[in-house]
Amino acid sequence: MAQAEAPGRTVAQNRRARHDYFIEDTVEAGLVLTGSEVKSLRQNRGSINEAYAGEQNGEIWLINAHIPEYRGASHFGHEPRRPRKLLLHRRELNRLLGSIRREGYTLIPLSLYFNRRGIAKLQLGLAKGKRKVDKRQSIKERDWARSKARLLRERS
Repeated sequence: MAQAEAPGRTVAQNRRARHDYFIEDTVEAGLVLTGSEVKSLRQNRGSINEAYAGEQNGEIWLINAHIPEYRGASHFGHEPRRPRKLLLHRRELNRLLGSIRREGYTLIPLSLYFNRRGIAKLQLGLAKGKRKVDKRQSIKERDWARSKARLLRERS
């Protein structure tokens, strides 16, 4: 599957996700954020490397994403690693919850960005974990593609 580029301005990416997981499908979700979190994200401060999405009470939440406190918010700051609710259409939510419960998939955040309208969005990947053998195979394929491209460049 080709990597879909997130439209707008990217704040954070989870580069390790495509190495550790087979990404079957991607979904765009909104986030419930406080004002100081949005301002912190607009300064390109945020990390989703250790984050994952999980189910709580029939809703999907972003857990362990790090959005540092906004320096200008003196006493109305936020907790940097608090769980954040994800906003999805009901049909998408039901489909994702069914995949998680029945088929053993995991929801992995791939990128956090602002769309063209300036709204913070999260690109989620519906993923299955790779075994060590799969990771080695992916590395071999990537190295072969790189050396093949190098050989073609040298020939022409």
